[in-house]
Amino acid sequence: MLPKQSKGLLSLSIAAALSLSGLAVTTTTAQADAFTKALTGGKVKMDVRLRYEDVEDDSAARDADLLTVRTRLGYQTGSISGFDAYVEMENVTAIGDDNDANTGGAGWGNGNTAYSVIADPEGTELNRYWLGYNGLADTVVRVGRQRIKLDNDRFIGNVGWRQNEQTYDSFTLTNKSLQDTTFFYAYLTEVNNIFGANDDMGSHLVNVSYSGLGVGKLTAYGYFLDYDKESTKEVTHSSRTLGLRFKGATDLGGGTKLLYTAEYAQQDDYKDGSNNIDYDYGLLKLGVKVAGFTIMAGYEELEGDNNVTGYTGAFQTPLATLHGQNGWADMFLATPAGGLEDRSIAISTKVAGIKLKAVYHEYEAESGSADYGDEWNFVAVKKFGKNYHALIKYAAFDADNDWVGKDDKDKLWLQAGFKF
Repeated sequence: MLPKQSKGLLSLSIAAALSLSGLAVTTTTAQADAFTKALTGGKVKMDVRLRYEDVEDDSAARDADLLTVRTRLGYQTGSISGFDAYVEMENVTAIGDDNDANTGGAGWGNGNTAYSVIADPEGTELNRYWLGYNGLADTVVRVGRQRIKLDNDRFIGNVGWRQNEQTYDSFTLTNKSLQDTTFFYAYLTEVNNIFGANDDMGSHLVNVSYSGLGVGKLTAYGYFLDYDKESTKEVTHSSRTLGLRFKGATDLGGGTKLLYTAEYAQQDDYKDGSNNIDYDYGLLKLGVKVAGFTIMAGYEELEGDNNVTGYTGAFQTPLATLHGQNGWADMFLATPAGGLEDRSIAISTKVAGIKLKAVYHEYEAESGSADYGDEWNFVAVKKFGKNYHALIKYAAFDADNDWVGKDDKDKLWLQAGFKF
C-alpha cells in the first residue's frame, strides 16, 4: 500500500523551508562535518508487535480472529544548531488470511462486514516524520506528522492499542519556562486514523498544567476542533471543549497512598459544528495504593439528550484513545445519544514480575433510565528486561435488553513484542 497522502499540508512546506535553511548554513568544512555528524550520529528505533485477536460478537453474523504483526522502523538524527528530525515507517501485515475479520470499511479496511470488527487493517505508511527545534530556552517546536498524547488520552491520543496508531500532521510547541508549568499548543491540519484514512482540519489544541501544588497536577485545556468539509465530519465533530483536570496522590504513611482524580469539561459547537452540541463531561476517581495493591473506584459521565441519534446527541471525543476509557470491548467508541454513565472499580498488583489488573464496569444512559450492560476486563503483562514483553488480555461485555441493537461481545488478545 502507498503511504497516506496529505492535501496541501502546511507543515510540509514549513518543514522543507527549515530543512533548506539548515542546509544553507553548512558553508564551511566544520559546519559540513557537524551536519554530517548530526545525520549519521543519530539513533535507530525499532518496534515489533505480534498480536492474535479473537472476537465473539453476537451482533455480527460471524465471529472473527486475526493474527497480525506490526513493524515500525525509525531514525532520529542528532542535533545541529538546535535542529533535529525523525522519520518512521510502519507496516501492518496479516499472517495468514485476513478474510476472517472485518478490518474496517474505509482506508485500508477490507469491508468484510459479515464478520466481527478487528480494527487492524493491513497497510504501509510513513507513520511519523517531523523536524524539531530546541534552540529556544525550555522550548521544543516540531513540525510534521507527530504522535500527540495529552493527559490520559481521554480527548487527544494516538490510539496506541491498535496496530496502526493515530498521528497528526501538525505544528506543536511545548514550553516549560515557568516553574512547575508546562504549556502545550498544537495546530492540526490532518488526522491520520487507525484505518489508514485521513481527515483534513484546521484545529487548535491548548493544554497547560501546573505541578507545584505538592498534592497533584492541575491542568486546564481547550480543544477547538474544526473539520474541513472534505472530511464529512464538519458538522458532527467540529466542537469546542474547555476543561479542568486535577490528578494527584497523598502519602498517608505506612506505605499507603491515597489516589484521586477530578475533571470537568464543557463542549459546544465550534465553527461549522452543529448547534445541537452543548454537553458536559465529568470524572471522579478515588483509590488507594497499599501492600502492593492499587484499588480504584471511578465514575465518569458524558451528557446526552436522547433526542437524536449519531454524533450530535451526546458529548463526543473523536480524537481520543477510546479503547482505554470505557471498557476494552470497545462498545463506546461513540457516545450513545442518551449519554453514558460508567461506574467502575479496578484492582491491580504484581505477582512474580507479572502485572495483573482486573476492572469491572457498569454502564447506564445519562439521559433516561436505560441500562446498557456491564463488562469485565482482565490483563496480565510480563516484561523481559527493557526490550521484550508478553501479554494476555480479555474483555467480556454483557448487554442489557434496554440497549436495543447491541448484544454480548467477548474479546481475547495474545501479544508479544520487542522494541529498542
